[in-house]
Amino acid sequence: MIEISHISKSFEKGSVNALQDVSIRIEKGELFGLIGPDGAGKTSLFRILATLLLPDEGTASINGLDVVRDYLSIRHRIGYMPGRFSLYQDLSVEENLEFYAAVFGASVEENYEQIKPIYSQIEPFRTRRAGALSGGMKQKLALCCALVHRPEVLLLDEPTTGVDPVSRKEFWDMLAMLKGHGLTIVVSTPYMDEANRCDRIALIQKGQILEQDKPENIVNRHGQNLYQLYGPRMAELLAAARQWSGTLSCFAFGDSHHLSLAPGAKSEELQHYLQQQGFKDIHLSPIKPGIEDVFIELLI
Repeated sequence: MIEISHISKSFEKGSVNALQDVSIRIEKGELFGLIGPDGAGKTSLFRILATLLLPDEGTASINGLDVVRDYLSIRHRIGYMPGRFSLYQDLSVEENLEFYAAVFGASVEENYEQIKPIYSQIEPFRTRRAGALSGGMKQKLALCCALVHRPEVLLLDEPTTGVDPVSRKEFWDMLAMLKGHGLTIVVSTPYMDEANRCDRIALIQKGQILEQDKPENIVNRHGQNLYQLYGPRMAELLAAARQWSGTLSCFAFGDSHHLSLAPGAKSEELQHYLQQQGFKDIHLSPIKPGIEDVFIELLI
């Protein structure tokens, strides 16, 4: 459904490389995640797919249509939800939806079944101005506006950024429902925990794809021995663990540290070393890595 081949894009006369030789293939009916921190290049890639930005090099196509040559046809086949809420704040929920339907030569009435599962949650507030909605309700309205013309592909650029955890879960449940109806969905997010809700993901940093595959396959390829470490004086403990010769990497994760050991290094030796450094009451135990652990490993 989507073919991205060797796409590169730079800004400020080449001094900022937003995308560097990016190639991704996304199948029809797939829920694909582009995972990376702010500034990684996610929005630049989405704007190229949405025909709002021209690539410097490479090609991209949606259902066989080139994003540069066939941009008018593509715009009728995609639904695009930018990272920033871009609906008309002074229009009501109902007026925004009717406007976006009219832009694509459609109507809310004829496509109501397409948006009903989502719109039914905000329909009681249809006369409220969009600017007065909560973050979660704005999110649902923007999704309805992106779906009202029955697109073949849905592009969602960081749709859950700044949204509360309950609304985030509801949103991903809605995406799973839409995928079940055969819609191809591409979503970007800086939240590593959302990667597991996707069929496949691509990890991106500084405009480069670090790895792409099913989330479980990427995690299973994590080749290092990973441990959870915690105890008193956590900041000092982090510094001491990093100084040990057998430590590959050690980073703070919430209320603990995640630590990778070099081949041949033993956890018992690390524990003995830390005790010699004055850390008596410490806890060190093996854990299964997550997407965030893999992402950090790929960066070092």
